Amino acid sequence: MNSIQELFQKKDKNLLSIYFTSGYPKLDDTARIIQKLSKSTVDFIEVGLPYSDPLADGPTIQDSSQKALENGINLDVIFQQLMPLKETNKTPLVLMGYLNQLLKYGEEKFCQKVVDCGIDTLIIPDLPMVEFENHYQELFDNYGLTNVFLITPHTSEDRIRKIDSYSKAFIYVVASASITGAKGAISNNQISYFERIKSMNLKSRLIVGFGISDKSTFNTACNYANGAIIGSAFIKDLGINGVDRIDDFIQPIIS
Repeated sequence: MNSIQELFQKKDKNLLSIYFTSGYPKLDDTARIIQKLSKSTVDFIEVGLPYSDPLADGPTIQDSSQKALENGINLDVIFQQLMPLKETNKTPLVLMGYLNQLLKYGEEKFCQKVVDCGIDTLIIPDLPMVEFENHYQELFDNYGLTNVFLITPHTSEDRIRKIDSYSKAFIYVVASASITGAKGAISNNQISYFERIKSMNLKSRLIVGFGISDKSTFNTACNYANGAIIGSAFIKDLGINGVDRIDDFIQPIIS
């Protein structure tokens, strides 16, 4: 059983996950951010691996990634920052990055480093299903890692059910067919999409992301899923108010 499955055994509703970009705002902020989020009772934390050519990220996360790269962040530094937290951090961590990062770093080396950091869950948005089935499923299984797949309003029912059969953590429900970033209130079309996914009675837990930015959008998403992820709004706040004010951002959402 992975850390996310264990989390769901303890709590099954209204889970809040926060995404942040490693190495932003400052190179050495990664551990501090995780510690602050954990104290703020966030349920699980999505650690972003900055990448120069992201496919799913909007302007806010792209800008934070660029600044992190300029700060000198890379995978080796990230793993060095995460390693000491293994003994003290009790909040599950999920790594989110892109397939090319894994390939360039070396598949086996990457997986071993992730495990060494006490992490067992990955989100790789651009990992093709066929590549997962033919290669990465076995590789990840060998290291005790699980991959989280994303679905969008355009994902077919057949693909959703296939993803459901492979999922060992949760299904990432992308709230709209767009890049990340706050977009205001959740629309009726989005609610119809959430209702459609919920009505499929999938075995996997559902976590909504993309466009979740405050208490209102978080609560709405949680009406149709087990929880939601806030990314761009948190990173924007982090850039303005800094690491020491993280709790001021979190508490209004969960109170």
